[in-house]
Amino acid sequence: MDATGFNTALLHGTGETYSYGATQAPLYQSSAFRHDSAEELERIFGNKAMGFSYTRINNPTIEAFERKVTLLEGGIGSVACASGMAALCNALLNILRAGNEIVASAGLYGGTVELLTELENFGIRTRYVEKNCPDEYAARINANTRVLFAETIGNPKLDVTDLAGVARVAEKYKLPLIVDNTAATPYLARPIEYGAEITINSSSKYMNGNSNAISGVLTSVGRFVWDERYPGMEPYKKYGTFAYLAKLRNGLFRDLGACLAPMSAFLNLQGLETLGLRMERQCSNAGKLAEFLGDMDPAISVNYPGLETSPWRELAKRQFAGHYGALVTARCGSKERAFKIINNLKLPYIISNIGDTKTLVIHPASTIANHLSEEERISSGVYEDLIRISVGIEDIEDLKRDFEQAIQKSR
Repeated sequence: MDATGFNTALLHGTGETYSYGATQAPLYQSSAFRHDSAEELERIFGNKAMGFSYTRINNPTIEAFERKVTLLEGGIGSVACASGMAALCNALLNILRAGNEIVASAGLYGGTVELLTELENFGIRTRYVEKNCPDEYAARINANTRVLFAETIGNPKLDVTDLAGVARVAEKYKLPLIVDNTAATPYLARPIEYGAEITINSSSKYMNGNSNAISGVLTSVGRFVWDERYPGMEPYKKYGTFAYLAKLRNGLFRDLGACLAPMSAFLNLQGLETLGLRMERQCSNAGKLAEFLGDMDPAISVNYPGLETSPWRELAKRQFAGHYGALVTARCGSKERAFKIINNLKLPYIISNIGDTKTLVIHPASTIANHLSEEERISSGVYEDLIRISVGIEDIEDLKRDFEQAIQKSR
């Protein structure tokens, strides 16, 4: 990856070849795999031989997708799951147990907040950092803390995490840092390079790019030293840097059964090939649209990390090498006006997803944050008059004209 550009590495970096000269990983749409002898299958189940037995455990197409993501994120291995939420759940529960705590940024995706609330039923509590900065993470750590968690770019708060700064806090307190990299993707940042131990991607979003497959993937770098605070890791320390992945694959991931479907992995592999090109265009479009909206109507407050008015601009500029993501939010003054703007748009789809090639728009308060408390919504940057725009690859002048007419009709 280091020797080539992003797109070249994306296309050629794994160096894989396929049967009959195929240029794409084949789709192995099979739930199970036959073997020549009982002894061979015994060795596979006993982790003494490579091979495939049952797609709930792994599958060649899924493995090809995992290897591609591992390359992009700069880890040593990945585990693909049925959804982004499944990947996050597996990542956390692989090391946490009752009595443990998570320190997390407050500006999280609504579904993630709901999951963290659900974990309280299992004795796992989350302490939120209201101001997303390293010092605040340090202030929330206590004797029960076992994980630091953040999103590279908050969704839909659009706050930017200081990855290196939070990683230094994690290192100081000997805690693993898990980062949800969905909104940034490895194109903008690879959190592992800043010190994160594990990254999560809801690959239903930008990695897939076409809204045609639900999936999630976690990637481990294997640097963290698991001490006595993580007793469940003890039997797996013999695997060295692969201890975390070995525990996950031999336990929780296999037993929960939230595995990725081979067809979804195949579709993700097709989408991944254009990730760099799409992100370049989407980030460019997002920046131009954010500036246009900000200049068009003083009653509309626009939030985008690339704007001069954004408190996250300088950090994002350093961390993302001049890119600022493809999400834009706007406060419109009232829920009524937000709905009018959404309903008058002709090009964007009203869809609860991000990362599609097409521009998508949503009212977060009534959808993805609908089940959060009022306090949780405000912490997540969700307000009644807020709309979220996932900017696509359309011609920017067409997007501008469409938003202009929708805003004029909402007055």
